[in-house]
Amino acid sequence: MQSSAQFLQPPATPLPPKQIQSTTISKCIKFSRRELTISTSSSVLLLLGSQAIEPLNLSRARADELPPDNPDKTEPEQEPSRKIEYCSNQNVTKKAFLEVSVDGEPIGRIVIGLYGDSAPFGSSRFSNLVSGAAGVSYRRKDFVRIMPNYVQHGGLRSYGVDAELAKNTGRTMAIDNLVDEWVKQSEMCQGTKNVATSVSLIVRDPSKPPPKMKLVARGGKLEIDQEEVGKDVNGTEFTIALKDSPELDASALVIGSVLEGMDVVEKLGQVKTVKENTTSPYFRAAKLIGDKRAVVAERGFNRPYSKVKITNCGLME
Repeated sequence: MQSSAQFLQPPATPLPPKQIQSTTISKCIKFSRRELTISTSSSVLLLLGSQAIEPLNLSRARADELPPDNPDKTEPEQEPSRKIEYCSNQNVTKKAFLEVSVDGEPIGRIVIGLYGDSAPFGSSRFSNLVSGAAGVSYRRKDFVRIMPNYVQHGGLRSYGVDAELAKNTGRTMAIDNLVDEWVKQSEMCQGTKNVATSVSLIVRDPSKPPPKMKLVARGGKLEIDQEEVGKDVNGTEFTIALKDSPELDASALVIGSVLEGMDVVEKLGQVKTVKENTTSPYFRAAKLIGDKRAVVAERGFNRPYSKVKITNCGLME
């Protein structure tokens, strides 16, 4: 009867949601201190583990998003080929000649092929000076230095008659474009640029020291100014390489090569010159203290004792 009475009792009325929630919370929070400590430690470990795994999953996801490397990619491979093409395919667009004498005695003619495609500004500057289109030319100008690997022509002066004649024809001796071509040539061509038979314009002086800072009084105020030490080149001096001359790569732009007359260039290389004396202790001491006499003496090293001149020059058809 008791069991049947229990079955005959009406079903319990459901509690409202708020009451259920409060009852559940009250039951859940009945933890002992030991259980609470264990559960808290487990939660911290779980959180740290998830944070450690998350960067790994993120890096894997980013790796999956990146496209696979394409072994057939041609962009990096084109750069070396363009460099080789730029340096090897030197088309001769013009021919120039130089007739040279030593102490008034003619020794022969040098024929030079100019690279108008790879060095347009440099070859144009040289051809204008050879032909006289610039108002001045290399005619009756001297070779000023004879080194074991190359010979160097003194070019034109940036002042005096040469500068005035060039100015009258509207020409300038600016070297900005020449320096830009030299930079491009240095970047594109690997190895020695000034190889044997190369003809180059000197476009910069790597030995020139940086400008010095000094105080100058202007209008009753002291101002900081730059003092230039030495003179800039004007892009008219040129060299002809007897042998491979890597020492010229830091200053000279290759504009052509000797096509005929290398025997004449070799005769120039045999002319006696002023002996270089940079190992002398007196010279080294004077150079160290900034004595101007050392600078003047250094300019005279490797200069020919004889007068080596260009007696005639021009372009060939």
